[in-house]
Order: sequence, then structure tokens, then C-alpha cells
Amino acid sequence: MPAPTSFPHRHRVGDPAPTVPAAAADSAAVSGAPAGRGGRVAARISSLLTGRRSAWAVLAVFVVLLLAVMGGMRGAGPAAGMDALPESSESSRAAAIAETMEGSRYQPVFAVVTRADGTALTTEDAAAVETLRTDLAEVSGREAIGPMPAEDGEADLVMTTVDSQADKETIDAMIGDLRAAADDSVPAELTVSVTGGPAVGSDIRGAFAGANFTLLAVTIAVVAVLLLLTYRSPVLWLVPLAVVALADGAAGAVTSTLGEQFSLAFDTGVISVLVFGAGTNYALLLISRYREELHSHTDHRAALATAWVRTAPAIIASNITVVLALMTLLAAVMPATRGLGIAAAAGLLIALVAVLFPLTALLAVVGRKVFWPFVPKPEGAEGTQSARRTAVRRDDAEHGPFAKVARTVTRLPAVAAVVSVVLLAVLATGLIGTRVGLSQDEQFASANESSTGFAAMAEHYGAGESAPHQIVVREAMGGSVEAAISAAESVPGIDRVSLTGTTPDGWAVLSAVGTAQPESPAAVEEAAGLRDALHSLAGADALVGGTTASAMDVRADSTRDLLVVAPMILAVVLLVLIVLLRAVVAPLVLLTVNVASAVAAIGLGLWAGRLLLDIPALDVTVPLLAFLFLVALGVDYTIFLVHRARLEAATHGTTQGMVRAVGSTGVVITSAGVVLAAVFAALGVLPLVVLGQLGLIVGLGVLLDTLLVRTVLVPALFALIGDRMWWPTRPAAALQSGQRDRGQGWRHDRGPQPRAAPGC
Repeated sequence: MPAPTSFPHRHRVGDPAPTVPAAAADSAAVSGAPAGRGGRVAARISSLLTGRRSAWAVLAVFVVLLLAVMGGMRGAGPAAGMDALPESSESSRAAAIAETMEGSRYQPVFAVVTRADGTALTTEDAAAVETLRTDLAEVSGREAIGPMPAEDGEADLVMTTVDSQADKETIDAMIGDLRAAADDSVPAELTVSVTGGPAVGSDIRGAFAGANFTLLAVTIAVVAVLLLLTYRSPVLWLVPLAVVALADGAAGAVTSTLGEQFSLAFDTGVISVLVFGAGTNYALLLISRYREELHSHTDHRAALATAWVRTAPAIIASNITVVLALMTLLAAVMPATRGLGIAAAAGLLIALVAVLFPLTALLAVVGRKVFWPFVPKPEGAEGTQSARRTAVRRDDAEHGPFAKVARTVTRLPAVAAVVSVVLLAVLATGLIGTRVGLSQDEQFASANESSTGFAAMAEHYGAGESAPHQIVVREAMGGSVEAAISAAESVPGIDRVSLTGTTPDGWAVLSAVGTAQPESPAAVEEAAGLRDALHSLAGADALVGGTTASAMDVRADSTRDLLVVAPMILAVVLLVLIVLLRAVVAPLVLLTVNVASAVAAIGLGLWAGRLLLDIPALDVTVPLLAFLFLVALGVDYTIFLVHRARLEAATHGTTQGMVRAVGSTGVVITSAGVVLAAVFAALGVLPLVVLGQLGLIVGLGVLLDTLLVRTVLVPALFALIGDRMWWPTRPAAALQSGQRDRGQGWRHDRGPQPRAAPGC
């Protein structure tokens, strides 16, 4: 007798397949986008991307476009790096005035001489220092001053100057020549270190020479290994890696041009990490769903079209969320923070386009066999009991390891939630007592000649000699320049103050030597004391700058940015979740969880930094950037998971829907999290401590979010709150009712399904 019309429920893996011709089923799946104009547009796009001829055309167009961008846009890159200060800060204004002083273009370079055995210098050593002075003057073409022996007799000093307004290559060559001359001038038992502002800049550029290439190589290697382990195919991993690498090249060209055109400050390494991390995550989600669909379709193009329709909304929502969060950085006053927002947003948009279009077309072209040797086949294709048993094992939504964990969690949701929250709170204690702000000698991952020279100067001449405070005062102010010198010398910690020169506009430039290590908390107190004393004396006619004052301004501006931008990031994430889920309760719960996870991740990173890497303090720019990446990237996994959970809830209820969502997405989210964490960890190859800290915190945070928050805490909260999560909508009840009224089955992971054919 005729079989009854199938009810709208998910086809259980392992059940006999409906007796529908494969071609008809595939056709229905391809065209089965959600109803409405958006669904029809998505169906047309997916058909274009996966068609036999159109896929080749799409692939060719986008590859040519990306290559054209890489070759045609050759900007000079960012105007400054992570240490850029706003022009409005007091230290920046003081530096701008001091630069107009006659002779200011020539900045001092010091050659610090000590004995290798740490003993006092001898008469023969003093003669070698005289030779050093002569040789340095000859190389620089400027006067060299010295010897300047230290009071303890264990060090001597020679100073010359170099043109700071020359191009970077000329300065680097000059510093190299000075160092070569210094090494040749002194005997082997003496140690000489060339340091000073120009030498520091040269060492920074030297440390980064090749560092971005190393970062890119490490990033590609990490992604390649993890993709190979994820897909267990010697071929498949090459497909997403090639497309994402192409996207990274195009993003590098675009952001380089943006940096030049708009004078942006950012670090190019961070952009590459974001493009590779996010692009690989999007590819993992798409390919994972594609492989799932291949178990139900004989035509790989139909499977890919369905996978694209079902994953594109989550990928786009994820990308838009991160891009909008990045754009909130435009409200920051720190140039590096603002520039990073624009450049990173551009890079992520390019990664999105590359995955949704050329990657999809490439998958359509290479076909099902790209998964070799584990090629997915339609369930029951061999018609054997063995094949059906294999299909059952593939149903991760019901029987996978993540589904088992989620099922266990939802049986004891209160216990799981409490344990998770307590663990997050314990990890967050890493924030307690953390010093914010790195001193001058703590900012590089490894020592260089400049830092060695500064350390020697601090030890033998006084900590403040290497980087004096800079003061500019109007000569016409009441009480004269002598009054300003007297006021500055009265500040605790200031050893002496001297007049350096004057500017054509009537400003006097003073140098105030302190006793504290530059950029240390004690030096910050000195700078703050100078500002209080001079502002009280001369108001706006006196400005305090210099290395330590700049660090103080960076801290103040970074704190301001954190307080202003962080709430904007949260507002963006909340609005996106509300629109995507069409609910209010779930977005509020998920946002709260995200914030708790981000705070715990920063605490975990600080614990790891102190115990394993001996990191003394947290750089002032890290809290905002870490919070941004942890919240914005963490919501990626929230969207991937909860978007699937809402679809599953329509036929299985909220709790079981979440279990199935965790089971279905657990492997891909975990794989994506591991990839993203490893990619961020690659920032550790760069020489700046700030980037290493950012990579460590975000990497550990992504793992924490992936393994604990998405797998345990979120399912527990959904089980506790139940259908109220979706308020004011009721998807589990409303959608089922609507489907029965239509009499048309809707498989929420694969589109509408044909009714079973009549049978006996």
C-alpha cells in the first residue's frame, strides 16, 4: 500500500534512504535554499559557484583579480608601528617643538666602553678610548666628545651625532659603520656598545628585517600541518591553504596602500595572522559542511551548493561581527589602535571573499576525490549493512565524542555551569597585581647592542642618563628659563637640568636627567612631577616630553581607548547576535559568557607569561587588543554553534538541539580554534614583547573558549534556561507547527526534502 507522506523530521542516519531518484534529490537540495528573496539569491549564487562551466569562470576571474591586486597595489606600508603616539599628546607636541631647534636634526650616539672582566679601566684602556673618539669622528663626519669616564672607573663614554633626518637606509648604514669602527678601535679585552636614539631605531629595523617573512613562513607551516591533520588527506589541505595565501597576499597589498594613503600605524604581522586565522576558520566550516553533505548527495556540486547555502550566513555574520568590532577602533586616539582597525577590517573582508567565492569554485572544480583517501560517499551507496554501520558512526550529531560530552553536560547542567564559572574566575586572578607598562629594556624579546649599551650607561653613569626628560618652555614666560630650571630641579628624582638650545619661535629646550630607569614606575613619577611643577609655573607655556613622558601618554591614551572602545565592541556583538538569532535572551547570555571568557583568557595568559616565560609586566596596548580579538573572534564560534543550534531546535527542542549542534560542529570548531590559536602563537617569532604577549593571550584564550566555553558552559546554560533562550520567538514550537501545516519536510541542515515516493 502507499507509504504515508513523510513528516518534517530529520532523516536519521542509518535508516533506509527514501526511494527517490538521486538526480531528483540532488536537484531539490541545490534549489532548496530558504524561502524568500534572500534564499533565492543564495541559491543562484551557489549554482553559479558550483556549475560545470561557471565554476571555472568564477575561479579564473577571482584568481586574476587577486593577483592583479597583489601586483598593482604597491603602497609604502604603514606610516608607523605599534609605538606611534597621537600628535595631540603633550610628549608629541614637545618633540615637535624641539625638532625645530637649530641642530636638532643631529641626534647623539654613545659608545660605551667597559672591560669584559668587569674590572676598572687601565691607562692603556684610556688610550684606546682616545683612538675610539678619533675613529668615530672620522666615520660620522661630526665632532666626537670624550673620553667621559664614569665615577666608578669601570666605564668610559664617547659621543658623536648622526643626521636623524636622513633616510632609514642611510642611518642604518651609518650605525653599522660606527659599530664596525668601534670594534676595530678597541682591544679584545674591552667591550664597546654603540647606543642612543638612532641606534635604537636601527636595531628595531634590523630585528624586523626578515621577521615578517619568518612569521609568514611559520604561519603557513602551522596552518599546513594542522589542515593536514584535520583532513587526513595529502591533497585537500593544499586547496584552502592556496586560496588563503592568495588572499593574504592581496590583503598585504591593500593594507600597504591604505597605510601609505591615510598615514596609518599598524603592524603588518598582525594583519597576516588575522587573514590566515580567519580565512582558515571559514574554510574549515565550509569544507566540513561540504563533507557532511557528500554523505547525502551523489553529485558533489549539489552537495557543495547546499553546504554553501547553509554555511554562508554564519560565515558572513561572523565576518561582519569582527569587521564591525574592528571599526569601533576608529574611536581610539592611539594611532596604532586606529590604524589596526582599518587595516585588519580590510584584510578580513578579503579573506571572506576568497573563501566564499574562489575557494568554493575550486572545490567544485576538483570534485569529491580531493578528500582522498577518505572520500565521502552517499549513505548506503553500496547497499550493505556495513555501509549503513559506517554511516551511523559518521553521525557526529548523535554519536560523536562532542555530542557525548554535551549530553553529559545537559544531564547535570547546574554542576557543569558552576564548575566552568569557578574555573574562569580562578584563571582571571592572573590579573591581580599585574603591572601594566613595560620599561625601555623590557620591550624587546631578546637583547640587542642598544639595550646592552643603555644597561651599561645606567649601571655606571646613572639610570636616567640614557634617556633624559625633555622640557620645552617659552623664553618669554614669567620668571625666565632659570625659574623653569629651578622648578624642575626641585622635583624628587631629578639630578640635574640643563639648557640644550632654543627654537626660532622662542622656545627653550631643556634636558632633565633623572635617577630612575627610563619608563619605569619611578621614572613615570619623575615625569609626572615635572609636569605638575612646570604647569603650575608656566601653564601651557611649558611641556614635558621624552621617552618616559611618551610612555606615560601611551598608558593614559590606551586606558582611555579601553574604556571607550570596549563597550562599543560589546554593543556591536550584541546587536549582531540579536539580528542573527532573532532573540534577546540568548544574545545577552552569550555576550556575558564571551566577556567572562575574555577576562579569564587574559588572566590565563598572564599566569603563563609569569610562570613559563618570565614576562615582568603587561604592555599597555595589550588589554584592548586582546579584549577585541578574544570577544570578536570568540563570537565566531558562538555564531557557528548557536546558528546550528537554532536550526536543530526547530525539530529536536532547545536542549537536544544544542547537543546535536555541539556534536555536529565540535570537530570543526575545535579544529578552527586550534588553528587560530597556533597562528596567533606564531606572533612570538617577532622581536617585540607586546606582539608575543598578544599572541600568547589570544592563543590561550581561543583554546579556552573552544574547549571549555563552547563545549561545556554554553550547553549547560542552554539546558538550564531552555526555550526561554529564544525569547521572544519560539522556534522549536512555531517552526514545527508551520512545517506540518505545509505538509512539506524541511531538513534544517540541508534544505527542503522531497516526499517519499509511493511504495508497497
